[in-house]
Amino acid sequence: MKDLGNIMRQAQEMQAKMQEAQEKAENVTAEGVAGGGMVRVTLKGKGKLADLTIDPTLMGDDAEIVEDLIKAAHADARKRLDEELEKAMKEATAGLGGMLPGFKMPF
Repeated sequence: MKDLGNIMRQAQEMQAKMQEAQEKAENVTAEGVAGGGMVRVTLKGKGKLADLTIDPTLMGDDAEIVEDLIKAAHADARKRLDEELEKAMKEATAGLGGMLPGFKMPF
């Protein structure tokens, strides 16, 4: 049973490291630029749209409204995607809970 204890300890350590990595990933940001800088998008970890800027010369006076609508559409799509991914992962890992009692998958 010593080996089983080691496996459980390693699984718990791996789970803690995965949780830490996920928390760090949420704080990472990246900026994408298109049209020679006329459109800028900033994403936070896991793909959350943090900022969107459209040069007003592309849109006239409605740029801010279009930016807000794109942000809202992106947030809705991310939410729906996350729900579908969570559902798929639950289906894929449905039988694993009995194999390692107490071990929580990192997703």
